Amino acid sequence: MNCEAKSSLAGRTRRWAIALTERRSVTGTDGEASFGPWLADALRYETAFRRAEIWTIEVEPGDGRHCVAMLVRGNSSATVVLTGHYDTVTTSDYGELEDMAIRPQQLTQALGKTLASTDAPAARRARDDFTSGEFLAGRGLLDMKAGLAAGLAVCAELAESANAAGNLLFIAVPDEENSSAGARKAAQELPAIAGERGLDILAAINLDAIADNGDGSEGRVIALGTVGKLLPTAHVVGVPAHSGFPLNGLNAATVAAAIAVRVEWASELTDDPQSVPGTPPSLLSIRDGKSGYDVTTAATAFATFNVLSYRRTPDEVLDRFDRLCADTASAYLVELKRRRDPLHGSTAIDRVETIPLHRYEAVLDRLDAEARSRLGTLSASLAAGDLPLPEQCRLVTEEAWRLSRLPGPAIVTGFGSIPYLPTNLSDRPAAARLRAIALDVAAGASARYGSAIGCADYFAGISDMSFFGEATESGLDVVARNTPMWRDGIRWPKSGGLANIPTINIGPWGRDYHTPLERLHIGYAFDVLPQVVSDVCATLLAKKD
Repeated sequence: MNCEAKSSLAGRTRRWAIALTERRSVTGTDGEASFGPWLADALRYETAFRRAEIWTIEVEPGDGRHCVAMLVRGNSSATVVLTGHYDTVTTSDYGELEDMAIRPQQLTQALGKTLASTDAPAARRARDDFTSGEFLAGRGLLDMKAGLAAGLAVCAELAESANAAGNLLFIAVPDEENSSAGARKAAQELPAIAGERGLDILAAINLDAIADNGDGSEGRVIALGTVGKLLPTAHVVGVPAHSGFPLNGLNAATVAAAIAVRVEWASELTDDPQSVPGTPPSLLSIRDGKSGYDVTTAATAFATFNVLSYRRTPDEVLDRFDRLCADTASAYLVELKRRRDPLHGSTAIDRVETIPLHRYEAVLDRLDAEARSRLGTLSASLAAGDLPLPEQCRLVTEEAWRLSRLPGPAIVTGFGSIPYLPTNLSDRPAAARLRAIALDVAAGASARYGSAIGCADYFAGISDMSFFGEATESGLDVVARNTPMWRDGIRWPKSGGLANIPTINIGPWGRDYHTPLERLHIGYAFDVLPQVVSDVCATLLAKKD
């Protein structure tokens, strides 16, 4: 790549990165809803894209949020998808600097002054980064508008090429910071887009950011897959009693707490990818079912857990979670009986021999048509509201249990949110070729770009790769059957919900995204990243021997 081409890529990447950042697009706001149409218009006005096909795809009828698609054609049907999200987390955490949160240059200068007298380690690191001139602040600049900018610069390069070997399909999506509704919609639309436009989609490159608190070596990577995330839930049904007579019942909250302690960092739920240590599970929320204070022990309690996976299917995860819950409940029951003073005589706990465990689907199977109809009405009502998905699932599970008329104590397990499946490059020829190209580009990075680049087996964060990449869609069956809000709150087609194309991640690096200290490493994002993306795309689109 000659110096002029490198300069053009870098200049366009910087320009687009600043322009995209200066447009607010906080998840769930009017800014997110207006960003898609604005971006489509901005692309149409760009001289380089005057012959490109540009359109928007509404996430759902009446939703108001749009995916933005742009097809830049070359001389064959071969196509690479470049994708990323344009929504950001809130800017309210900037406090007095919120008005500057989307003005990178101004914010960087203001933060430098604000941090001058701060002694906290994170603040000192940020101050040093800003003083070096190598980093630029801004909400969403790192996560992930600089990645989108690199994709647009590469698209412009191909658009201006007289002999482009193939096509680039750029897709910017909303809602990644919430439930990836944009990526899920785009993934479902890809077969139709390819069919209608005569495209042979070879691969996808996700352009998401990577955090690195060190020298950047862990941020300058090509990720060949992504970690998966599930949210197993435990709904505990107890036997409520007046707190003055606790031996007359079984406190659901303490059973849930015992499960929470056992599941936290449990090795049984830690999926080891071998190349790096696995991430252990962790409690995300726990609450009882009370609507206010009273002196009765908790009748119900609900706990949700973050479980990451690299190879395990949802079936395997739920099986392991069930065993942990059941074993913990049995051990806790034994411990309570041991603590009971014999002088109290026979108590309610003595009559509890076991705490049965049911999956949500088993509880649902017990309901007759009338009960299912009532449950469906509740589910539809909750879906129309603004409660978080886990809370919606809690309320539906609680009502399903009530309608089942099963006795407590008991545990009902299931899932409480959008499933993110792990993706890995398969042994299929297209995936093997993508892997080989990625490894080759990384190996020659120091000589070609003046910057070392590594390859990682997995993108460390939750990402839209889960919906574009190669994942096992059959693994979603158990999730669908055991997620109370699957139909109304999570709209997922019975088939074709995943694009299932070879997908890697090549994105910018920086530090502290999702915080007011979010900052982008300028040199890598503007100078190196677009070259890397360009070279991978060019090699993929070149005719195979």
